Amino acid sequence: MAITYSSADELGNTTEGFLEIRENTSGGWKSARLIIVVQMAERFAYFGIASNLIMYLTGPLGESTAAAAANVNAWTGTVAFLPLLGGFLADSYLGRFRTIIISSSLYILGLGLLSFSTMIPSHQSKDSNQLQETIFFFSLYLVAIGQGGYNPCIKVFGADQFDGNDHKEARDKSSFFNWLMFGNCISILTTRLVSTYIQENLSWSLGFGIPSVSMLLSLFLFLLGTTSYRFSTERVGKKNPFARISRVFMEALKNRRQPDLDIANANANETLLLLAHQSSKQFRFLDRAAISCELAEIEEAKAVLRLIPIWITSVVYTIVHAQSPTFFTKQGATMDRSISPGLLVPAATLQSFINLSVVVFIPIYDRLLVPFARSFTQNSSGITTLQRIGTGIFLSILAMVLAALVETKRLQAARDELSIPMSVWWLIPQYVIFGVSDMFTMVGLQEFFYGQVPSELRSVGMALNLSIYGAGNYLSSFMISVIDKITNQYGQRSWFDNDLDQAHLDYFYWLLACLGFIGFAFYLWFAKSYVYSRSNTF
Repeated sequence: MAITYSSADELGNTTEGFLEIRENTSGGWKSARLIIVVQMAERFAYFGIASNLIMYLTGPLGESTAAAAANVNAWTGTVAFLPLLGGFLADSYLGRFRTIIISSSLYILGLGLLSFSTMIPSHQSKDSNQLQETIFFFSLYLVAIGQGGYNPCIKVFGADQFDGNDHKEARDKSSFFNWLMFGNCISILTTRLVSTYIQENLSWSLGFGIPSVSMLLSLFLFLLGTTSYRFSTERVGKKNPFARISRVFMEALKNRRQPDLDIANANANETLLLLAHQSSKQFRFLDRAAISCELAEIEEAKAVLRLIPIWITSVVYTIVHAQSPTFFTKQGATMDRSISPGLLVPAATLQSFINLSVVVFIPIYDRLLVPFARSFTQNSSGITTLQRIGTGIFLSILAMVLAALVETKRLQAARDELSIPMSVWWLIPQYVIFGVSDMFTMVGLQEFFYGQVPSELRSVGMALNLSIYGAGNYLSSFMISVIDKITNQYGQRSWFDNDLDQAHLDYFYWLLACLGFIGFAFYLWFAKSYVYSRSNTF
């Protein structure tokens, strides 16, 4: 699918200048397993809030379905975009270790305030409702700020426990991303079963308080493993990576009128090296920076530019991805959720099937499919990251088509006024396919943005991965607002009417399926021409 760039050292590898390599006493699976447990505790906390957020907004806070969905998407988008700032601070100034500690502290404070806000008596007066909403949204966005530093750094910190220059550890690193996803999904599955039940049947304050304790445990466990990690808090004699890359663009712009011959004469050796690499055949305008910049710096700039088409074409997938915690949940709430007399399945619990399918499929993928594919492809990960991402995007389109068909059937049953509503179990296949899709695309995007950026920018690389989901959530929120306004005119019911039996979520799902197909076609075109930055990139 893509050409491989064979010179790993010029862009840097896991053994970067500010990692402390003590291979016999630190790092490896010993440290990586602890990082997985640390993030499992954090994921329990985050999804203990996020999974049922729309039900809290439409319930105790009294928002409409469309407003609540827009608020959830806006917050989720902010959670996904703030890592760009957190990654920048980590890679440029603080380092990943310090950033994780500081952001975890903010995270814990936000969760504590969130739980406190639910204890404020509501509906007693306008002032008390306003106070509750103010504290609630302030704490919610404080959690987002904590996530902004935590999320890009913890995954990179875990992957950095493996040396990419060692063949065995490079394979272990690829496996690490699979098992990190596995652990996260077990944790998310647990919190969706436990927290959502507590929130809807016992107490919202208790349901939001338990995630606070879980995040406190996450920070404690992370600090417990300090002596076993491969890391250093100091940068060793390297310029700010953002300054290096910015300088390449500035020099290329300054020299844009210089003839090629003058550039070659100015630095003949660097120019010959540039021409020797397949990756340098792309973005040749940056070669004009060779007058005053080093080859490695120019290649770093090109590596960053190559990410942009993949980032853009992956956004449609994340728009589709944004529907499972919002409209899928509201869709399930209108269906027959009884499993025994007096016992209802919380609608948000259905999201557990996404995680359950990942938990079931990842061991099969990592232990059976990868070795089988490796025997044919000779790729240490079985298939390339772009092939993995593309498989997941295709499956997400299939899930959305299935969701549209099920919603059409549900609406027909509701409008026929059947005495027994359609069973909620009809939604399970779309959740399962979404889970398998996430296993391919989410892990693939993590590996891709970790491996294809310069080593000193890996926190930012992971943040770029997360920002795709932010863009998807913001665009989803924008689409919902526009479609709601358009379809609510002239006395017509909105596609997102509060009474979903009179709404048309099926039309929205079909629209997303069409957009997904168009985005997938563009993705295939860019992926086919992509040039990998390293030979050992997953």
